[in-house]
This record gives sequence, C-alpha cells and structure tokens, in this order.
Amino acid sequence: MSTSLIRRQLCLLLGAAALGTGMAHADQLDTIMAAKKIRVAIDMAVPPYSMKDDKLKLIGSDVETAELLAKDLGLELEFVPTVLSNRVPFLQTGKADIVVSVFAITPERAKVIDFSVPYAPVLVIVAAPKNIKITGPADLAGKKVISTRGTTNDQELTKIAPPGTQITRFDDDATSLTAMVSGQADIWVTTPMLMRTVNEKNPSRQLEVKFTIKANMAAVGMRKGEPRLKEKIDTWVRTNLKNGQLNAIYKKYHQMDLPAEVLNAGS
Repeated sequence: MSTSLIRRQLCLLLGAAALGTGMAHADQLDTIMAAKKIRVAIDMAVPPYSMKDDKLKLIGSDVETAELLAKDLGLELEFVPTVLSNRVPFLQTGKADIVVSVFAITPERAKVIDFSVPYAPVLVIVAAPKNIKITGPADLAGKKVISTRGTTNDQELTKIAPPGTQITRFDDDATSLTAMVSGQADIWVTTPMLMRTVNEKNPSRQLEVKFTIKANMAAVGMRKGEPRLKEKIDTWVRTNLKNGQLNAIYKKYHQMDLPAEVLNAGS
C-alpha cells in the first residue's frame, strides 16, 4: 500500500473520530429541556441560603431562587445534595446540571467552570465574641480560626492569615456552626447571617463582625462549553433582577435589599 493511500485513510479515520466526538457532546440546554427536569446541586445546611425548617422542608434564598428558575423554565426541579467543597466536581462529572449554592465567582473557579450573571452578594467576615479583640488580620496570629473547606471564605482566610494562625477546617457550614454554638471555637470566617444564627442559637456567645475580608458575588455555576445554557440563565437572572423577584427572595431571608453592585452587574 502506498504512503499516500495510507495517509488518506488515516485522515478519513481521524475525521470520522472527530465527527463522532462532536455528535456525542450534546448541547446541555437541549438535554435539560428534553428531560423536562433540571438537577440543581445545593448544600442543604447553609442558612439562610439553604436550610430545613421545623417540618424538615428545605427553605432559604438559594432554594427559592432555584425553585423560581425551574418554574420559569417550565421544568421539574431536582435538588442534588452536596457540600460546598464538591460544587465544582459535581458540575465537571455531570452529577448536576447547575449549582445554586452560595457560589461566589472567583478567578480560580472561572478557569474550570462558567458562572451566570451575579444574583446575590456573599460577604466574607471574621466573627468572634465581643470580648476578643480583633481589628485586622495581624490579630489572628496564634489564634484558632475555623472555616468551611472549599468555600471562598476559606480561600480568603488563607490569603490573609498571618504565620501562626491555627486554621481548623470543617467539611460543611453545619459542622462549623455547631462548633461555634457549642463554644469549641471562638473565631469564624463566615457570612453575617451565619454569625447571627450562632447568636440566635446561643445568646451567651454574641458574636460580632470584627472586620470584613471581602465582598464576593454569588452566581449560578455551570460547566464550561455550554453557551446556550449560560445565555438562557443569564437572561433569566437579568429579568428577575429587573422585575424585583430576586430582590424579594433575598430580602425575605437576609432582611436587606440586594446591593447596587449586584443590580448593576445584571443591567
């Protein structure tokens, strides 16, 4: 067999393989709409974004955001339980279609997944009892500080913690919350609402905000390479920021309106 014939056959085989690969990668939006169901990954214990009420019903601002999204798209909603550290892997392995779970946009995450237009803020604060003096990162040296693994809170703490800071990481916010309520730890890098939850569960603790590390933007997470799904969700977020639906959900659970930064990002 001539060299030129072998080359032609090889080119045909490579072309067929490439075509087969392209056909195998179905458009995710079409797949979701055909299934008439959207699978949303969510950590179920991050109040007030997600939590269970006294009847064990899942509630929270992220829960209602996902419910509204599914309703507006005419889809059945399936919640896929996860923990914050598994949000990216759940997208990459196809265990969920999207993530709606206090998912802050970061440059590191944006390299491996896509984000929608922001729909809510996520403040990263250092909380501790009033009798502990902390005015900035330097005061964390030599102290035990807890955070939740895989969160932007943990990432931001790692960036600013001085040498000697004793960082203890828990796998989910529910465990971190229990540690703070029970007095196992005194300093928590968390969100304002979780800090208030500690105060409600154990009034003797009375945590306060010592300083704010960063204000992040929360968005819907999805796997890369799905431009039609991203456009669909971006349009939905912008529409519901404009009509006030997302603001109403946020205010119901956080007792405040969405900040201008979120509203402007969606305009």
